[in-house]
Amino acid sequence: MAERRLFEEIADAIRGMIEDGTYPPGTRLPGERELSEQFEVSRVTIREAEIALQATGWIHIRTGAGAYVESELPSDSKRLPQVSAFEVTEARSLFEAEAAALAAPTISAETLEKLDELLAAMADEKASEDEINAIDREFHRTIAAASNNKAIIHVIENLWRMRTELPEVKESHSLVCRKNSKARQSEHADVVDALRKRDPAGARLAMRRHFNRLLESMLDETEERALDELRRRAAESRERYLLSAKLA
Repeated sequence: MAERRLFEEIADAIRGMIEDGTYPPGTRLPGERELSEQFEVSRVTIREAEIALQATGWIHIRTGAGAYVESELPSDSKRLPQVSAFEVTEARSLFEAEAAALAAPTISAETLEKLDELLAAMADEKASEDEINAIDREFHRTIAAASNNKAIIHVIENLWRMRTELPEVKESHSLVCRKNSKARQSEHADVVDALRKRDPAGARLAMRRHFNRLLESMLDETEERALDELRRRAAESRERYLLSAKLA
């Protein structure tokens, strides 16, 4: 599993303080400066942690007024775990591939028609990224519903919540999908073709291929970020060296 980012650890710590009553429901959290001093991190890290807590229903941020603990805290059934985009995509691959396989033998003509309409909408070059993401979600949810397995549908719904509500997961998917929109369109079409043929094995394989490509793209993106960070640190070290050499 990928190393957790610092803001996630801070979000966990603040969440723990909410749960133990340090910050009761309805109260205002300390300001960014106070929290940054308390946790010995930057104010940017505190801000990222608060955004993550807001996305998962623990606090709400009022512009110019600070962050407040929600009056009604998330129940255990509504809480989202802090997971990586890779973990979410890996789990989606397992469940959504089986959902497609289950849907294939009994999928209705009406559902296939709806999937065709979603494919066409996804290909619209004028659609915004948010619109495409909404269409993508509806596409996958439609196939899940066609599986007629309530347990699988429930799991997939919660995986989509992680996909859209956890900031780091959402950001990672956005970067990958933006670079591979044509591949996504083609892969979705392959899934629909297999469903139309009433081919469970083909539908399962097509869905897995879609997620395998996503997983590979995420690994490439992670490596690229690591290289960019290494270059940034090297540039900073070079600048410090040149400055000290100039002063010597």
